[in-house]
Amino acid sequence: MFIVITTISIVAITGLVWGAKKILPFPVCPICAGVSGTWLWMLGLRFLGYPIDIAVLAMLLGGSVVGIAYQIDKRLPDGRLSMAWKALFIPLGFVAAYSLVYSWWQTFGIMVLGLAALALIFLKLSSTAKGHPEHDKRVRELEEKMKKCC
Repeated sequence: MFIVITTISIVAITGLVWGAKKILPFPVCPICAGVSGTWLWMLGLRFLGYPIDIAVLAMLLGGSVVGIAYQIDKRLPDGRLSMAWKALFIPLGFVAAYSLVYSWWQTFGIMVLGLAALALIFLKLSSTAKGHPEHDKRVRELEEKMKKCC
C-alpha cells in the first residue's frame, strides 16, 4: 500500500510543478521535484517516528543520486572525465543516502561535504579541459563569419 501512496505523491507533485513551471522564475525538472518532494516528506515522517517503508525511501534517494550525477554530467566534456565523475559520485552518493536513511549524521555530513568537493573539482576540471567538439565547431563557424563580415 505504501508504494501506491508513494506513486500518487510523485505524480501529484510532478503535476503541480509541471503546472507551475510557467510562472517559476527558474528552471525545474518536474519529475525530479516529484521524486525529491516525496522522499522529503517521507524522511520527515520517519524522523517524527512514523513507520515508513525504508526500501521505498532508499529507492527514491538512490534515484535522486543518479539524477544529480547525470545533471552535473551534462556540464562535463565527453570522455574519461564523464565516466570518472559517475564512477566516483554515484557510489559515494549511495553511502550518503544510506546514512541519511539510518540517521548516521556524521557519515552523512562527511559524504555531503565530499560530494560537494568532488562536484567542484570536476566542474573546475571541465572548465579547464578542452571544450566539447560541437561547441568548438560552433565557435569556429562564428569566427569564420566574423572574418567574412568586414
